[in-house]
Amino acid sequence: MSTPPLPRGLTTRSLTLEDVAPVLAVMVAEEQAELGRVETDEADILGDWQRPSVDLARTTVGVLDGEALVAYAEMAGADVGYANVHPEHHRRGIGTWLAAWLVAKAREEGSTVIGAQLLEGGSADRLLASLGWEPRWTAWDLTLPEGAEIAAQPLPPGYALRDLTPDDHVAVWTLLEDAFLEWSDRERQSLEDFASRVWLRPGTEPWHLRVVTDAAGEVVGATHVFLAGEDGYVNKIGVRPDQRGLGLARSMLADAFAAARAHGAARSNLATDSRTGALGLYERVGMVVTSTWVNRAISTTTT
Repeated sequence: MSTPPLPRGLTTRSLTLEDVAPVLAVMVAEEQAELGRVETDEADILGDWQRPSVDLARTTVGVLDGEALVAYAEMAGADVGYANVHPEHHRRGIGTWLAAWLVAKAREEGSTVIGAQLLEGGSADRLLASLGWEPRWTAWDLTLPEGAEIAAQPLPPGYALRDLTPDDHVAVWTLLEDAFLEWSDRERQSLEDFASRVWLRPGTEPWHLRVVTDAAGEVVGATHVFLAGEDGYVNKIGVRPDQRGLGLARSMLADAFAAARAHGAARSNLATDSRTGALGLYERVGMVVTSTWVNRAISTTTT
């Protein structure tokens, strides 16, 4: 994929931490246009960008019309790309330029493939499909609707739920990374990068991080939940493999939903995809699919 020219008058530069607010503004405008709701807040961006491994100067690009940021792209992992174009600047060729930039950046970084997750049937999905990006997997956003009953899910005898403490950090990092790496084809996050997105995420409060312990006091499950506007968001949940099948995940979800509601959330949300096999679990606890996404990717060696 050769990089097409940008429309006349537009300029580009790398992003910095001072660009969090304008990047958020582009994301919010795009979410409103595509989803009819806002899902991202400033803490999401800061949590990602404050990771020690992130080099914004090398892995990001912003597109500016005068002084205004109108679009951006980020290579956020070995095969993970993010990009958004403000709806007022659609159909100018900016998205095509960003797609080519992501391919070239991934190739430069030594990746043989680059992918992005897109609202199924949305403008970005249609664009990347036309450019030859192929589906890899399906993902879903789910919600526990406002007013839905949060049924009690008692833990088995000997197990307990409590807030995370600093002594749990390594165990929780290990447990959750092990769980996600069962189905995710990526390198293990460092403890420092993981912490930036979890207990060091801006605005973190003690109730956001909960662990399940067994009769010996060992951490065998963990949940990360926080508020996103009027919604609770279950960001991470995992159970150690040898402890599965005991109902721990259902108890952890009910605990997360109740905690979010107690702190003002009208609904509780999470995301999953077809690689995890967890969709049925979430539907059984009363969650419903609110949007469907497709992860599209393209080889960097043949474009």
